[in-house]
Amino acid sequence: MMRFLRWTAAVAAALLVAGCGGGSSGGDGSGGKGKRAAPSSASPSSPKLPASLTAQRLDWHRCTAARGSAAPSGDWRCATLKVPLDWSEPGGRTIGLALIRARATGGDRIGSLLFDFGGPGGSGVSMMPYYAATVSRLHERYDLVSWDPRGVGASEGVRCRSDREIEAAEDVDATPDTPAEAKAYFQDAADFGKGCRKAAGPLLAHASTTDTARDMDLMRQVLGDTRMHYFGISYGTELGGVYAHLFPRRVGRMILDAVVDPTADTVGHAENQTRGFQRALDDYLKSTGQDSAQGSRRIAALLKRMDANPLPTSSGRKLTQTLAVTGIVLPLYSESSWPRLTSALNSAEKGDGSELLALADDYNERDSAGHYGTLSHSQRVISCLDDKERPTLAETKKRLAEFERISPVFGDYLGWDTAGWCHDWPVPGQFDDPQVSAPGSAPILLVGNTGDPATPYEGARRMADELGKGVGVELTWKGEGHGAYGNGSDCVDSTVDAYLLDGRVPKDGKVCS
Repeated sequence: MMRFLRWTAAVAAALLVAGCGGGSSGGDGSGGKGKRAAPSSASPSSPKLPASLTAQRLDWHRCTAARGSAAPSGDWRCATLKVPLDWSEPGGRTIGLALIRARATGGDRIGSLLFDFGGPGGSGVSMMPYYAATVSRLHERYDLVSWDPRGVGASEGVRCRSDREIEAAEDVDATPDTPAEAKAYFQDAADFGKGCRKAAGPLLAHASTTDTARDMDLMRQVLGDTRMHYFGISYGTELGGVYAHLFPRRVGRMILDAVVDPTADTVGHAENQTRGFQRALDDYLKSTGQDSAQGSRRIAALLKRMDANPLPTSSGRKLTQTLAVTGIVLPLYSESSWPRLTSALNSAEKGDGSELLALADDYNERDSAGHYGTLSHSQRVISCLDDKERPTLAETKKRLAEFERISPVFGDYLGWDTAGWCHDWPVPGQFDDPQVSAPGSAPILLVGNTGDPATPYEGARRMADELGKGVGVELTWKGEGHGAYGNGSDCVDSTVDAYLLDGRVPKDGKVCS
């Protein structure tokens, strides 16, 4: 089981095809007209932290290879940053965060530009080198920096169950139809939580978005930057909003692309995604000349047949209804992948689930040898610590009809997910929704995409409202896929570049069509 909040579309597409580090951030790169973003000048005083943290010097060295990929070449260097395990005791036990950086390629350097690619649970160390080509203009004046947040990848990464246990859990029906299936579903959720508690230990209670936002500010200090210049995508937008709330006067130039709705609780977020994925599916079906309502009913009927009789595949594994839903979701993250969805659905209609299973395996990070990645593990550890709400079975059943009304394809899955995701979790959640109000912050540019399935575009406006007047600035792209920057809109790319490179803040409400 995995929630459908994920990385940027560039990452989804990649899945389908297989001394202090730096000086202070100086100057605002002036040029152009319009309201100016805050220059990189003196920041408010830092919180009282031990010198062992604030004065640490990062040992930048050649990066080693991550699982399933080659070591990044060229100018990429890696280091480990020490941060407190528990931010309420900054002088206590520390953990290490894995960082990656490539220095600015040109002159007139602005500072570090920190990237979070989403998830939660995505590895920035793995993804930053792949994303560098997309942000090559920004690389001229910024050091490109990313990291594995606490609980992720090389930063105390959590693996809650073995590959064999993950594969066995894929047979659990994520949309239970009988009391026995519901019992198995909730038992699987409880077992996952027990595995996470055993694997993570004390970290399980200290891997929240707030913890990571505080890590970011220490990272800023150690990198030598007086302001936080940041590019957050998908979940990374929530992280950016929380950072701005905690440290509003340390915000420099901040881009939030594919914006999470900060006003949504667990159920609200699931409803948002149900609408978003159904909207993307409707657009896909229309692009193939089909009536969207009829096409959705046809796919829902196909899924219902698979619920009773999973499809055979060339690998010998079965395509279950749950895996099929996951396989349909992945191509909706990027319009360029829609032809692959057409082929997979056509094959499934003919009784062969191989192509949909391959898509599901891509989403679930399963390689040809049967090894799985840990994104879904870290994702659950972080989000269940963040989210206080724990819907009961009875509450979920009352809502299922509304979820299915929103989407006959995705509603049942995402409705059940509200109860199963954090069921019997070993530690309590921290808040109903993230606090992102940031009075006194420099303007923050929010980019919403009208065809975004995972983070529906309405979230950008709600984030802007929550950040506060004069802080949140909304840019809308009438496009498709998860995220906007680098997805083919010159209007979006030039607006974002002008903001990050020249400090030009666009008019709130600008639309790129």
